[in-house]
Amino acid sequence: MPPKDFTEIPRYEQIAVDIASKVANGEYKIGAKLYGRSTLAGQYNVSPETIRRAMALLQSVGVVQVAAGRGIIVINREAAKQYLENFDQRKGLLQAQQEFSELLEKRRELDMAIENQIKKIMTFSSRLITILPRVEEVVVGDDSPLINKSLKDVNFRLHTDATVLAVERMGEEYLSPDSDMVIQPGDILVYIGPEGCKEKVDLFVNNEKL
Repeated sequence: MPPKDFTEIPRYEQIAVDIASKVANGEYKIGAKLYGRSTLAGQYNVSPETIRRAMALLQSVGVVQVAAGRGIIVINREAAKQYLENFDQRKGLLQAQQEFSELLEKRRELDMAIENQIKKIMTFSSRLITILPRVEEVVVGDDSPLINKSLKDVNFRLHTDATVLAVERMGEEYLSPDSDMVIQPGDILVYIGPEGCKEKVDLFVNNEKL
């Protein structure tokens, strides 16, 4: 995971940035000799190896020159400014990458939450389909065994698990028909019942299977 702030930058690079900043703002003049590695190590409270890595970095970008017998010499202020600019840009890029990674993680969590909700909706929907009653209708055929019998006589609900809500006859609709109403050929029985009752109704009214 890329560093999010300066404290997560490697220590040797922090030291390189600090020294480059002092060169850029003129605190360390061109040609000035920096303290020896041991002194710098004590100043920054790190090991001489950490100072060596920091100086190697600054030398690689042309800010200082490490010469045997001469020590560490400041050689280029503009190089220090350029290094700091590049460092800021890289730090900004790392921060952007970190934020992008966090956004991706949030999106994954959101996608997972959405998927779970969809599963819940589908589960409840499938249950409701089987639980909720449905309104259907059936036409009484000329050969129906129900003809000339009343709704009470045929005991519609007992045989079909459905309840007659209305009877349509010759363009007229009889809502909540009386149980003594006699069924005639061509009547349309509007009924309500659970999933799967339609086959029972069709078989009971007209001796027909779907």
